[in-house]
Amino acid sequence: MLLTLFLTFFKIGLFTFGGGYAMIAQIKEVIVQNKKWITDEELIQMLAIAESTPGPIAINMATYIGYKQKGILGSAFATLGVVLPSFIIIFIISLFLDEFMENKYVAYAFIGVKSAVAFLILKAGLDLLKKLPKKALTLTIFTIVFILMIIFELMAVSFSSIIFIIIGGILGIFSHTLFKSREGKS
Repeated sequence: MLLTLFLTFFKIGLFTFGGGYAMIAQIKEVIVQNKKWITDEELIQMLAIAESTPGPIAINMATYIGYKQKGILGSAFATLGVVLPSFIIIFIISLFLDEFMENKYVAYAFIGVKSAVAFLILKAGLDLLKKLPKKALTLTIFTIVFILMIIFELMAVSFSSIIFIIIGGILGIFSHTLFKSREGKS
């Protein structure tokens, strides 16, 4: 199982460009749908936790899934698996960086890769949106955070995604407290 964890995350790390967010679609397909190591609900919870803890989201996700499958050793193997491809590729590129960046085919390839990454991130977001509970509170919080993100983007105000997670958490606590106090008065 440790070798399976390592190889699974090695393949994810090797064939996913664009960082952790681009990996979400791949992790969903491989880990949730094919291997069934976690459920869709666990993926959503894991994303919230992985995004709000220090470190890259892909590493946090690999560590969590590895730990869930085989404890501390599982987390070490999964984390090493997801990190090692990037390390190897970047090391090789650093040896030939000048020649690599001047190659017109590499430049064209990166244009295509960026387009694919944007699609993968959008797809992962839409998949997660479909899995959200269809409750008034959830949809209200989503709508408020989404509107704030658009406003901040249009006004060129830069915030860490952590700010939006904190806003969502505060809105959730506030809304839950408000609904509970209304139920108590009824």
